[in-house]
Amino acid sequence: MTRAAPLLLVLLAGCGGARRQAPISIAAAADLNFALDEIAAHYPGQLRVSYGSSGNFFTAISNGAPFDVFLSADVEYARRLARRPADVFTYAAGRLVVWVPAASPLDPAAALASPAVRHLAIANPQHAPYGRAAEAALRHMGLWDALQPKLVLGENIVQTFQFAETGAADAGIVALSLAMAPAARGKGRYWEIPRDAYPPIEQGGLVLHDSPAARAFRDYLLTASGRRILKQYGFAPPGK
Repeated sequence: MTRAAPLLLVLLAGCGGARRQAPISIAAAADLNFALDEIAAHYPGQLRVSYGSSGNFFTAISNGAPFDVFLSADVEYARRLARRPADVFTYAAGRLVVWVPAASPLDPAAALASPAVRHLAIANPQHAPYGRAAEAALRHMGLWDALQPKLVLGENIVQTFQFAETGAADAGIVALSLAMAPAARGKGRYWEIPRDAYPPIEQGGLVLHDSPAARAFRDYLLTASGRRILKQYGFAPPGK
């Protein structure tokens, strides 16, 4: 009996490990890069987050990519994947800014019309919601035709920010959430594009594989704690 006890303990430990909750797999829009990392640090469960273009994630999920939760920068992608409209939730509204490096002589508020801008980074409008919003803003300001030959297209909004940060572009139209991130502090200056210059960037999500863990994460994101962190990173409440 005494000699069997260690083996029993090993078996019980193995059973406990099997019951341990697996990480929640999240496909997240690139603009959430820093905000969601902060949320993950406070969230009691395990999160495995992949960041990228919402449009590319939409295609991957449509083809069977095994994510538990989809957090899109464009709620329409979530709506197109949902079986029922009620399954879709909105968690934030995005904002656009013009960002220039700290060493640049450009004024971000005047950079879009400056002849000194040889290359302007925006996310690819073909699959990135922030790219479509950037195009709409440039059209609204009457600058699209003049700036189109100067555009450097990022695969997602994080790559777009990297183009401006590294000098591959003289300026970038990026998400306010990235310009406000701790990693960007002191590295540049930004000007927020007027809200009426582009359609709302309504960000929404969807639980793809229903489970208590996935629903618990969705609910946490929508709590006061989740919304407070999103606000710290430049996201407005849905509809604002």
